Amino acid sequence: MDKLRAMQTFVRIVEGGSLTAAAESMGVSLPSVVRGLASLERSLDVRLLNRTTRRLALTDEGREYYERAKRVISDVDEAEAALSARRVQPKGRLRVTASVLFGRLHVAPVASAFVVRHPAVNVELVLLDRPVDLIEEGIDLGVRIGLLPDSSLVAVPVGETRRVVCASPAYLERHGAPGEPGDLAAHRCVGFTGLSPGHEWNFRAKNRPLRVTVSPAFSSNQIDVALQACRDGLGPGQFLCYQVSAALAEGSLVRVLEAFEPPPSPVNLIYPGSRLLSSNVRALVDWMAPRLRRSLAGAPKAAPPRPRRR
Repeated sequence: MDKLRAMQTFVRIVEGGSLTAAAESMGVSLPSVVRGLASLERSLDVRLLNRTTRRLALTDEGREYYERAKRVISDVDEAEAALSARRVQPKGRLRVTASVLFGRLHVAPVASAFVVRHPAVNVELVLLDRPVDLIEEGIDLGVRIGLLPDSSLVAVPVGETRRVVCASPAYLERHGAPGEPGDLAAHRCVGFTGLSPGHEWNFRAKNRPLRVTVSPAFSSNQIDVALQACRDGLGPGQFLCYQVSAALAEGSLVRVLEAFEPPPSPVNLIYPGSRLLSSNVRALVDWMAPRLRRSLAGAPKAAPPRPRRR
């Protein structure tokens, strides 16, 4: 007996409400449907349906088997659709979102290359330093940095990044470097509200999370503005590592409090959990995931700290 075919027959019977409706929807004869159901019940050694001349009713075992059979059939359909999607040329509109600087540095080049490869695709890249509700805002694919509390999202890991505290060499020359997070109380800081809206900076001390509230001399919701203020020597700032990698490499910023940095945050491609993932989104995920992994793995490293006078 073809077990999958028998499952499909059983599901069609339940959803159609009769053996005749199942036969019509499947394009087979009524005796074929009757034989398929009987064979399935014999193989399971249970009765799935109570049948009278007027109606069908699921047994308790039938109700449980129906739910499981639907999931099996859905999984098979999804696997076949994923393979078929690889053979379909992507076309149409795709909306992608990421945070502003990450989008500029990592997502935009990869998305542009995808459009070059698939000229029938139109990609709209929405860069925002705030969480985006993908369904509500009509987004097909997003890049999310941090933990994902929403279990309805499908996540494809592409890397990780850390929160780091940096200051300009000139600032450290004048004020010295903080030795531990609590020392930040004596410093006027630079706040990036896109990362720390309440000016609470995250650290880890003695294997436990630690939050420190700072007093910004200057703050902004724009990453470029906050980074420039930090380079200008207004005070230490906490950023994500990829945001300051170029400044660290060129020496315009210096990393401090490294021993107290919290664990790295994951970086994921995300899309709404759906059994009907479009071929366009599937193609974009397959294109972006390996390229973002390589991009994040090859990000510039911090330069060694410069000697400073005391």
